Amino acid sequence: MSDYVLIGPVLLQGFELPDHISWGGGQRLIVHRLPGGARVIDSLGRDDADITWTGVFTGADAGLRARLIDLMRAGGRPWPLTWSSFFYSVIIKSFDVDYRKENWLPYRLTCTVARDEVEAVIETVLSTAEAVLADLASANSIGAGIDLSSAMAAIAETGAATFGTIANLNARSSLTGANNAIDSGISGQQAVLTSTPMNSAENVVSNTTAAGQLASLTSAQGYVRRAEVNTEGFAR
Repeated sequence: MSDYVLIGPVLLQGFELPDHISWGGGQRLIVHRLPGGARVIDSLGRDDADITWTGVFTGADAGLRARLIDLMRAGGRPWPLTWSSFFYSVIIKSFDVDYRKENWLPYRLTCTVARDEVEAVIETVLSTAEAVLADLASANSIGAGIDLSSAMAAIAETGAATFGTIANLNARSSLTGANNAIDSGISGQQAVLTSTPMNSAENVVSNTTAAGQLASLTSAQGYVRRAEVNTEGFAR
């Protein structure tokens, strides 16, 4: 399971982290059954399943953290949900808590997907070189505080798409550096969220800012990692 799960300003920790997250979905279909058994099927698009997981709020601030999640549920607004390389905008559909003790609150959380924010990361719609530049442009536009202009310039150099050339080596090196910078940024924001208790309005604002930055970095990371993989796969 991922080392972190972030929903809105709340970074799950310890027993709060799920050992698995259920996600996926289906495709909305209309099936026209014709005489003789033939079928005509119309695909109407993706139909994401709810994202669900369970965990336990523990510690001195267990009740406060659980109440914050419940307020997010009651508000009915979209919140960023990130873990590993996943980044969704979700609305909390249900939040069920079994109060055992003040410091032991098992819970089940169900989120309805409003948008898969990195859907484009797993689509291939352009040639490899164009896709790399498009991914870097998308990552750069997210505003995660990582400057990707040098990586974009390296990819645009003549010979960057030819494996083994100096231009190709420079392009791959620039993308590795960009990924390292993003990893460092993610670690920094996780440290802020882990070390800042949700016990004051000032800390809630600080955590919300860090959460937004972490969500942006996670989204940018998906684009840059795919760009790095595609660059390694340039013609040999």
